[in-house]
Amino acid sequence: MDDYIAETVSGKVRGFAEDGQVAFLGIPYAKPPVGELRFKRAVPADAWEGVLDAAAYGPKAVQYNNGVCEGAEDCLTLNIRKPIQGDNLPVLVYIHGGGYNSGCASDELYHGKSFVSHGIVYVSFQYRLNVFGFYDFTGYPGCADFDSNCGLSDHIAAMQWIHENIRSFGGDPERVTIAGESAGGTSMIALMAAPGAAGTFSQVIASSALPECFFTKDTAKKNIDLFLEGMGWTVKDLPKLKEIDAFEVLKGNEYVAKEHQYRNPGIFLPTVSIDDLLPERPLEAIARGSAEGIRLMIGTNLHEGTMFVRPEQTNFPNSWDMIKEMFAKNQNEAGFERIREYYEKENDGSVNGVEMAFINFATDYAFQMPAVRTAQAQKGHGPVWMYRYEFLSQMARKTGMLCSHAMDLPCDFNCPEFGFSAFVFQEEPKDTVDKIVNDVHMRWVDFIRTGDPGKDWPQYAGYDSPVMIYDRTSGTRQLDRTELMDVWGDMRFYSRGQQAR
Repeated sequence: MDDYIAETVSGKVRGFAEDGQVAFLGIPYAKPPVGELRFKRAVPADAWEGVLDAAAYGPKAVQYNNGVCEGAEDCLTLNIRKPIQGDNLPVLVYIHGGGYNSGCASDELYHGKSFVSHGIVYVSFQYRLNVFGFYDFTGYPGCADFDSNCGLSDHIAAMQWIHENIRSFGGDPERVTIAGESAGGTSMIALMAAPGAAGTFSQVIASSALPECFFTKDTAKKNIDLFLEGMGWTVKDLPKLKEIDAFEVLKGNEYVAKEHQYRNPGIFLPTVSIDDLLPERPLEAIARGSAEGIRLMIGTNLHEGTMFVRPEQTNFPNSWDMIKEMFAKNQNEAGFERIREYYEKENDGSVNGVEMAFINFATDYAFQMPAVRTAQAQKGHGPVWMYRYEFLSQMARKTGMLCSHAMDLPCDFNCPEFGFSAFVFQEEPKDTVDKIVNDVHMRWVDFIRTGDPGKDWPQYAGYDSPVMIYDRTSGTRQLDRTELMDVWGDMRFYSRGQQAR
């Protein structure tokens, strides 16, 4: 049996052959964030003696999954899959989504084997989530030993480790593409703006990102207040967070997840604070050239808002009264009626019509409009391509899911047969599924390998630029977003206090 050993800055690691590829799983990229390192930013991993057996994924980050506490604090590991042979290969680093609240790199969907089959080195990593990664307790009594933005510091530490070590795994550190969906897509925007990540990647794929989901302490404090309420604590109790069981800490986080829509509508959580890791709002940094020369592919799904505005969801306002409250808090009362009129103009008064108005509002507010703003910010500093995923499967239509958030993931990874993916595609002819999956996946592959998703896909130049539409028949289409952007103007919820101080 072949011995696949790679040399890293921390020591030697042993991988294993699987499906004609080589995998190295569970490699530490930072010290375990336990004990005194809980709520501290990532610290480089200690060196080890001998050869580390990288044969299994590390634990997922601490999180709730269907009401059950899972994971472990000692989660800061990464995974690499590579072709058996080859050097200076392009690299894809994928960051999982899950609202910064849940998710893991070891999910079967994220194994990345199809990318490796196309001569790409694939990397994924775990990072701290929820309270442990994205709550900012700095400045509170007794919290002088707490850091902000621990989860983002994990991202940066992983990217720096990859930059230093990927050549040992056959990858080219100058040809690194980072990609992510949902919270992972939002991380793409953060890394484009974070000084500590500069130079660790050259291309970005941001799928269904929330580019404006970045708040300062003034806004994030609203969730901290709810967290304290959920724990039954006052601010004087916060130092206990360093001592109590990790799963006990999650109690306050779950309370916020259930309550924040009704108490603080419009706040996605956990939040990424604007601090020294993110000195300014990311879109402002990007517009000033923080991602100079970076090639960007960015896009959304047609009905992103579906899974956020249904009554059973708890993370987005689903009535005009709640939306008006957001505008009032943001001193944008005057803009409320203009935007309401825009989304109500095609509402026929039926249940479906009312719901679609909110779905379209949520899609534009959280995803489409900020994606366009991101493209506008970056287009003067590097090539940008925009897409929209519009494939509406028979099952998605029947269940009312529509072309919602995360529907594109099985296409991104060429994995239409896994779990949720199999359900979505189950009533579609195989050739239909194969076509839409291949359309999306091979654009990713071409972009990662060549820096260009296709000569038939024009670069973004402005609001009326052609956009790649992924559907039963894929191709570019002129999508004029001028009216959309005019209606919204420069409005952003909770904009007061969002500048760095």
